[in-house]
Amino acid sequence: MNTRCLALAVILALGPGAAAPERQPRLDPDLPAYSLREGVSGTLIAAGSDTMLVLQTLMAEAFRRLYPQVRVEIEGKGSATAPPALTESAANIANMSRRIFASEEEGFEERFGYAPVRIDIALDTVGIFVHRDNPITQLSVAEVDAIFSTTRSCGAPADITVWGGLGLGGRWRTAPISIFGRNAASGTYSYFKSHALCRGDFKLTVKEQPGSASVVQGVGRDPYAIGYSGIGYATPGVRAVPILVTEGEPPVPATFANAANGRYPFARFLEVYVNKAPDAPLDRLTLEYIRFMLSADGQRVVVRAGFHPLDAATAERQLGKIAG
Repeated sequence: MNTRCLALAVILALGPGAAAPERQPRLDPDLPAYSLREGVSGTLIAAGSDTMLVLQTLMAEAFRRLYPQVRVEIEGKGSATAPPALTESAANIANMSRRIFASEEEGFEERFGYAPVRIDIALDTVGIFVHRDNPITQLSVAEVDAIFSTTRSCGAPADITVWGGLGLGGRWRTAPISIFGRNAASGTYSYFKSHALCRGDFKLTVKEQPGSASVVQGVGRDPYAIGYSGIGYATPGVRAVPILVTEGEPPVPATFANAANGRYPFARFLEVYVNKAPDAPLDRLTLEYIRFMLSADGQRVVVRAGFHPLDAATAERQLGKIAG
């Protein structure tokens, strides 16, 4: 199954808005509506992040309803594939769920003489998912690290391999924790390693999956499983565990509000990178696609895909990066 068909299958399985773990956020009323432009045509290729595959598939379909003569191709093989695609001019849009690495940026600069331009298009939370029947009520960052890593760089005093190690009793006390995660090509893998493992090393027992949907599906099938994924891939079979950030205070749920206000510790921007020379305008089709993504119309698609929209001020700042 190609990536576009896979994305559409996920959309059909979830349904519009089904992935959202809470009431959908309201768009900033100051976000501008998208205005049609004359002469927009051609083929646009967006490649990279699997986390952004459904989002970009929905975005492309909405854009093509405005410009039927435009063709948009979407690939979602992981954020690590995005910088090479942009550097080799095999993609107009490089989708990434993490910041570009210095080595990746240097490779682009060596070829073109300038750095790619980063555009934030949505806000995401990386949820720590368990089966819906799991009674765990909270996890600290150190406990998350002790479950997923061998190094425990976040400060946990001991390894955690069974649910009893987190205080659960009954049949959970001796039940081994089954761990699901992403592979190394994934931006979510790199983000989680940096922020949830304090740059430590993953356990070899992590069941690495090629996509976010596979992680969530695995957790939903196994009552003793845990996994991490972008919040937009949540299903009714799993739930995101609130994270204890400060001792003595309530744990922080993975909500829209807590991503926006910075309280949830695993929040990130979803980004695209484009090839824009400092002294030249961005090509017309890519420019209009970005304008659409950052408009009220595009941010409505962001919400439909299960992610968090930008406010008007942030969207305007992103547009300023490609002006001129």
